[in-house]
Amino acid sequence: MTQRTHIPYKHLTRRTEVLTLIRLALEEDLGERGDVTSVALLPGSHSSNTLVAREHGVIAGLPIAEEVFRQVDPEIHCETPVEDGTVVEAGTVLMKMSGNAGSLLAAERTVLNFLQRLSGVASTTRCYVDAVSEFGTMILDTRKTTPGWRLLEKYAVHCGGGTNHRAGLYDQILIKDNHLAHWSTHSGRTIADAITSARAAAPDLLVEVEADTMAQVKAFLPEKPDWILLDNMSLDELRTCAELCRGTCLTEASGGITMETLREVAATGVDAISVGALTHSVIALDIGMDAG
Repeated sequence: MTQRTHIPYKHLTRRTEVLTLIRLALEEDLGERGDVTSVALLPGSHSSNTLVAREHGVIAGLPIAEEVFRQVDPEIHCETPVEDGTVVEAGTVLMKMSGNAGSLLAAERTVLNFLQRLSGVASTTRCYVDAVSEFGTMILDTRKTTPGWRLLEKYAVHCGGGTNHRAGLYDQILIKDNHLAHWSTHSGRTIADAITSARAAAPDLLVEVEADTMAQVKAFLPEKPDWILLDNMSLDELRTCAELCRGTCLTEASGGITMETLREVAATGVDAISVGALTHSVIALDIGMDAG
């Protein structure tokens, strides 16, 4: 059975899009004159600081934080006692830094913006993953990400134990209701034929198709898509469709699923649940930079 495509995170901070995002964030904060307060008050001063978790959570983004420090001042020395994906408690030291005091303070807010946001995504993801662990259900992210941050936010989902859905429109076929409506109107062929055509056009990619009804699921199954997305179905419908698809394709439940309804959806036997809230409604994890 075909699984989700893994998004490569090796050498994350060498990726052009990540380096560009860090550069834009620093330009936004420092402008052309830099940290004028630190320039005025701390010329030539040396400092040692730490990044500290203020609450329980899952950490994501430490390599990004280190790269921000490096871009501000290559002479800043960083040590990371923990790794991304680690569950930490309040008071845990995440990184130790030493170097020019002005450089450390110039990087502080940009570092925390990345680290707090990504750790918030990872922590939220872990809550969802833990809630369905007994069912073996995958928790999938979506494309409901902050513009420009998709790679990093999906990396944070990965750190939290979630499973990445497609990275974009380019790496997986996902035939949704609007595609099917247009196909039926203009092709003169059945909606099941859309799966065959899509697979022929991109034989190297996963093919997933959205179903709103059980009748659609039954129509799609003979074409053997890799996945069927079960959109806004009742628990009884999800349970029946999961059983129908078992052994032929994998199933993804989607549509307004919250932490309150998550476990009962997982109990229907679907293979995965996609949750937009992992990335679009996240509260940042409280992390601070302390002296010493």
